[in-house]
Amino acid sequence: MKKKPRQEKERRRSLKAAGSGLPAGTSKRSKSVTTKKDAAEKIDIFCHILPSKTKEVLFKKATPCNYIDTDNSRPALFDLDRRFKAMDHFEGLRQVLTLGLPPLEYVLSPADAADLARMANDEMAELVSRYPDRFVAAVAGLPLNDIDASLRETERAIRDLKFKGIQIFSSINGKPLDRDEFMPLYEMMAGFDLPLWIHPARDKTVPDYADEPHSKFTLFTAFGWPYETTLAMARLVFSGVLEKHPSLKFITHHCGAMIPFFSKRVLLVREGPEPGKGTPLTGPPLEYFKKFYGDTVLGGSTPALMCGHAFLRERLPLSGRPRAWGCCARRGHPLRGDDGHPGAREDGDLFEEREAGIADVLTGG
Repeated sequence: MKKKPRQEKERRRSLKAAGSGLPAGTSKRSKSVTTKKDAAEKIDIFCHILPSKTKEVLFKKATPCNYIDTDNSRPALFDLDRRFKAMDHFEGLRQVLTLGLPPLEYVLSPADAADLARMANDEMAELVSRYPDRFVAAVAGLPLNDIDASLRETERAIRDLKFKGIQIFSSINGKPLDRDEFMPLYEMMAGFDLPLWIHPARDKTVPDYADEPHSKFTLFTAFGWPYETTLAMARLVFSGVLEKHPSLKFITHHCGAMIPFFSKRVLLVREGPEPGKGTPLTGPPLEYFKKFYGDTVLGGSTPALMCGHAFLRERLPLSGRPRAWGCCARRGHPLRGDDGHPGAREDGDLFEEREAGIADVLTGG
């Protein structure tokens, strides 16, 4: 059906604004951040936080690393006033809380990681209860250097604290996500029918080249993180984890990382699981990659968002009611409390209503 001239004009203006980093419906001179369309509920599904008590203990006990320095440079990560001020730019915005970096298993002993995971989850549960107009749900942080403790904390967080999933990392202290030791966690989450959030794990100590001592120019974050997520997704697919547990839900950072743009390169993979390990795939590999969900954290890039949507479609939790936005896909960065990343905007022609919205993912639907 052909669009009416006015509708087409509005659509083009929206896309033009998004491409130039301006909110739809505003001009460069406009002081308004929100529009009537913005007033609909928006859910940030992958927003990090470092609760105050957790931060104090973490900074005291953690092995020094660049993650700690980064945390200190983002006050809204632990300062609620700064966070709320940033959120107030966007009417109807609520957040799903996930524990900020570093991974607990990376900087703490198994015992300390288990204790701090429990403390962090209790603090996040309290925040969700105290500020329901700000925080719609929370996701459990885990001590992944102790899988038994992780299983216990997962069950406690979901059953007792009513959390909506767990956060894991693209690798666990250098171990891939398809290791046998992590299978009980996937079995448990398949039983709960709740998602696992995958955050990339790579820091400055991983060099860009083999003959260098460390990464330079923060390339480990800019390009290393999407690469790490891509590897994690690929290992979960080709090892047969998604074949064995077809109902598992994984939410990836950065809109599915490299997979949407490089999806055809998946066809270059020739090897199956090692003999006696994993579960052989019964379907085309790309169909398993399309089972992943993606957030919209793309620094405000409209072309990247279009690419992600073209591949993930119903698994991109952007459209539907309530709408979900990734934490950097808006004007400003809630962790820094600045205006650093103008956001790519939702457009009706690009993002059609989905039959099942992000609410279904969070409720196990």
